[in-house]
This record gives sequence, C-alpha cells and structure tokens, in this order.
Amino acid sequence: MEPTQTTIGILNDLIQINNDRVIGYEKAIHELKDSDDDLKVLFASMIDESRQARMALGKEVQALGGEMKSGSDTTNSGKIYKAWMDVKAVFSGHDRKTVLSNCEFGEDAAQKAYDAALLSEDLPAYLREMVSKQKHILKGSHDEVKAMRDQEKARS
Repeated sequence: MEPTQTTIGILNDLIQINNDRVIGYEKAIHELKDSDDDLKVLFASMIDESRQARMALGKEVQALGGEMKSGSDTTNSGKIYKAWMDVKAVFSGHDRKTVLSNCEFGEDAAQKAYDAALLSEDLPAYLREMVSKQKHILKGSHDEVKAMRDQEKARS
C-alpha cells in the first residue's frame, strides 16, 4: 500500500477509535444513576474530546484525498485498533466502580491505538505531532478515570 493510503488508514483507525469512545461514553452516561452527575459531566467532556479529535483527523484525511469514516463507523475485531466494542457489551446497569473500570479498559485500548499509530513509519511528522497531542489529551482523561475508579475501590 502506498504511504498516503497507509496514512489515511491510520487516521481513519483513530477516527474509529474516537467514534467508539463517543458511543462508549454515551452508553456509560445512560447507565449511570441520577446521583452520578459528576461522572455524567466528566463523560460528556470526554465525548467532546473525541468529537474534536475526530474532526481534526477527518480534515487531514480529506486533505490527503481520502474519505473520513462516519460517526457510525466503529472498530471491529478485524481491525488493528480494537477498543470499545468489548466495553460497550458489558455496560448493563452496573455501579460506579464497574462503569469506571469499564471506561478505564476503553481508555487503555485508545492509548494502545494511539501508540500503534505513533509507531508507524508512514505517519508524517506534522501528523505525528497532532496524533501525539491527541494521545496526551486522552491520557489525561484515562488518568482521571483511573483515579476515580481507584477512589471507588478504596470505598468498597
């Protein structure tokens, strides 16, 4: 595959991981109790992060002559970047600790996807910088989810 097509594929995989992240957090918000407003606000913020990342990635895909994956395109087991699909299947009215644990699992998968993209030699330097910044933002969210999950573990 030529480098431009490979780069488009990498960016579309990251678009898909962000699509998965949006769907995962939307489902998590739906599963939370009314008293979990703090998590609802946090998860809504993470949805916004992924939407912004998706738009930036999509602009680059289009600039390279490719077609951006739609918001309904998500990863599947045949893709290199497998993430939230496992998480989405386990959300079913769980407590805060379980929801946070599942979200952390998804955040770990997103970090792995970004790590894999950054390891690709086909990613030009200007895109590597953008992807690295996005990974850093998502890492902050990962750490926040992990800290909240750890607090819930300590309470139980």
